[in-house]
Amino acid sequence: MSIEKVRAYFRQYGMEDRVMEKEHSSATVEAAAEAIGCEPARIAKTLSFQTPEHVVLVVTAGDRKVDNKKYRQQFGCKAKMLKFEEVEALVGHAVGGVCPFAVNDGVQVYLDESLRRFETVFPAAGSGNSMIELTIPELEQYGRSLAWVDVCKE
Repeated sequence: MSIEKVRAYFRQYGMEDRVMEKEHSSATVEAAAEAIGCEPARIAKTLSFQTPEHVVLVVTAGDRKVDNKKYRQQFGCKAKMLKFEEVEALVGHAVGGVCPFAVNDGVQVYLDESLRRFETVFPAAGSGNSMIELTIPELEQYGRSLAWVDVCKE
């Protein structure tokens, strides 16, 4: 199970107890915000894309959408989201639990500038009812992001 992979990942840092599981689904931004009791913008949603060379994850603020022009400028190709049935095999987590932790080898992780306005955010933790609260420096470190990007609409 994917949440167990994420717990094991955080165990090496002594942080596995920070992974939260809720009784109800947190698979959408709105459901996660309601489950946690925070504004939807603080949900760090992880979007999965296919470029010609790699699977790319872009972690964005919950209130933002990808700007296709900015995405093309950043990655040199059209924004092509993975199909629902491809996500788990290519990323390592199923839709609803996709996160930047314990992903498959070769998956590239980027953080969108839209996250920088928050002290802490809540990315998923491998399942449709899990999350972890992280500071932005912790998200950078544990998400093993390659870079900050600006690919969202204002």
